[in-house]
Amino acid sequence: LQEVVSEESEEESNGVNLMEFSDEILLHILSYVPCTDLVLNVRRTCRKLATLCLDKSLTHTVLLQKDYKVNKDKVKQLMRDIGKEIYQLNMAGCYWLPSSTIDHVTRCKNLVKLNLSGCHVTSLRLSKMLSTLQHLRSLAIDVNPGFDASQLSSECKATLSRVSELKQTLYTPSYGVVPCCTSLEKLLLYFEILDRSREGFMLSGQLMVGESNVPHYQNLRIFYARLAPGYVNQEVVRLYLAVLSDRTPENLHAFLISAPGSFAETGATKNLLDSMARNVRLDALQLPKAWINGSGLLQHLKFNNPFYFSFSRCTLSGGHLIQRVINGGKDLKSLTSLNLSGCVHCLAPESLFRKAEDDIDSSILESLVVSCCNLRHLNLSAAHHHSSESIGNHLCQLLSRLKHLLSLALPVCSITDVAASVEKPPTTPNLVPQTFGRKVRIGIQTYPRNLGDQANQKIESSVFWALMGSLRFLETLEIIGSSFSSAMPRNEPAIRNSLPPCVRAQSVGDSEVAAISQLTYLQSLTLAQLPNILTGSGLVNIGLQCQHLRTLSLANLGLMGKVVYMSALMDMLKHCKCLRDLRLEQPYFCAGAQFFQALSHCSSLQRLCIVSRSGTLQSDAVMSFMANCLEVIMCHMFMGESLTVCKNLQQSIVRSFQAERPALNVVIFPLLHEDLTEVIRDVPMRHLDEITLFKSRVAEEPPNLWW
Repeated sequence: LQEVVSEESEEESNGVNLMEFSDEILLHILSYVPCTDLVLNVRRTCRKLATLCLDKSLTHTVLLQKDYKVNKDKVKQLMRDIGKEIYQLNMAGCYWLPSSTIDHVTRCKNLVKLNLSGCHVTSLRLSKMLSTLQHLRSLAIDVNPGFDASQLSSECKATLSRVSELKQTLYTPSYGVVPCCTSLEKLLLYFEILDRSREGFMLSGQLMVGESNVPHYQNLRIFYARLAPGYVNQEVVRLYLAVLSDRTPENLHAFLISAPGSFAETGATKNLLDSMARNVRLDALQLPKAWINGSGLLQHLKFNNPFYFSFSRCTLSGGHLIQRVINGGKDLKSLTSLNLSGCVHCLAPESLFRKAEDDIDSSILESLVVSCCNLRHLNLSAAHHHSSESIGNHLCQLLSRLKHLLSLALPVCSITDVAASVEKPPTTPNLVPQTFGRKVRIGIQTYPRNLGDQANQKIESSVFWALMGSLRFLETLEIIGSSFSSAMPRNEPAIRNSLPPCVRAQSVGDSEVAAISQLTYLQSLTLAQLPNILTGSGLVNIGLQCQHLRTLSLANLGLMGKVVYMSALMDMLKHCKCLRDLRLEQPYFCAGAQFFQALSHCSSLQRLCIVSRSGTLQSDAVMSFMANCLEVIMCHMFMGESLTVCKNLQQSIVRSFQAERPALNVVIFPLLHEDLTEVIRDVPMRHLDEITLFKSRVAEEPPNLWW
């Protein structure tokens, strides 16, 4: 924007002057500029912009959560200049700012919403800050080891007593500030407590001394808890739930617990669920699989106007889904988000004698589509959803009716044409990839350069091509192999062997990837375990056509013994000008000079993560890439290199670029090293959760759960 203003004379000579636009248009343009730039830079360019940059519409809400260039001095100056005008401040994930930065938030006397998740805040600093924020109604904080609620002043507790929305991320067993929040209507809890300390001692789920105060849930409307793996997290969340089991809030309309693995139901939780069935009507529901499997709970729960359901990893059958949840097609027009990830029998009438690989019952999916016609987010991943040969009843054909979809996650085996999967033999790992009518030299990958020829080969007649053509406004797409598991699971050593792909998925490859290029508004794409990728030619189509693509995650494409799509990937990257996050997981990946030269064309890239068993890297190429791509603030590489090579490169990057990039986070480490989990625990949660760890993110949480 400054460059535009500085070239004002040139614009005038061409008959166009930016300053002649109306204030409304200029305010709209300025709304896309980070607030720190507006206040600290742009407003100093001319008198008109000096006034507009301080307009209430631009200073009311300040978002710093992904402003990776902001530092302590900029925050201090920003708060000094417009602190009194800020009503909503989001500093989530600003892990690089020193804890003393929080002291400047006290200038924002009129704050109503404050998000400090991922920031370093001690209990004393929190007390001092909250004592001055009398209008605060929404708060998000982390509770770290050493937090002491007894250090909170009476003024601080008075502020907390007026807070109605609280998001709390726990890294230690604690109630945090929950007992002080006596007016809570929305409570979001993220449990990230590790089972072992850094010294190797087992941790207990018992709360610290002095934390016997109980939470106040009488006004609660939304309860959400997300647990990281580990038994300590389960122990602590039970303490939070104990109060709910005694007396269920009358106004509760959203109850959500996301727990990986086994989280057994107890007498207290059963009492809670029975009370909910008697006393409340829900709009959103998510429960651990053990609480739903084999129980008649869903038959007794009552729903009002549900907007979110998650039955992830449950053994819920399609018959129960239709009868007990969808209620025969009634009252489900309000549902906008549905997560059936890992729900292997959800599209079958019953699960007792059914194999996971059996064909789905298309009538169940059709009932789902008709009843939930306003779905915007749908997750069907981590299951075998095989369509039968019945004409017009393919899963892709039925899903094409959901015209409002914005995000979609599907298993690879669900998108293949039935005839193709039967006729085409499985790809054999020992074979050299072949193309039609052309010999291929080993070691040199070729792919169709003519996009029209590529399209006419197969894809225009496929059901997946038709599905992509019907979902023109889709922004997020995940195509993930039903047996895929990342080499980097949470809190465990790296996985050394992966399961083979589903037989039905063997025919899914380049042509299906090319079909995705029809999604003009695509912003996030995940492709994992597509076995029939021969050249990766479809990636080039996506790079050319999907110009809004910001997040790209590719994992285990084609043969596992070599990276067959490298040439196409490098061509693709040259066109991805808006790409910000790139995650690659592929054995034997060579991160060399050619790859990083191609990646340097991604001028907007901010975060890079490469996970590769037996993969190699070229240190000089990495350093050159970091020097050329000035926006990159995260570089995570887990390869097959030695510990010495990894440490030397990591130190070189930090030493060379940390001063200019305050948010820089670099982790370069051998993938199969025994200390990998210790290294992972130091990664900022924002990066770990959003890119470093692989997972399906479609309908993972209710939409707009937090601002």
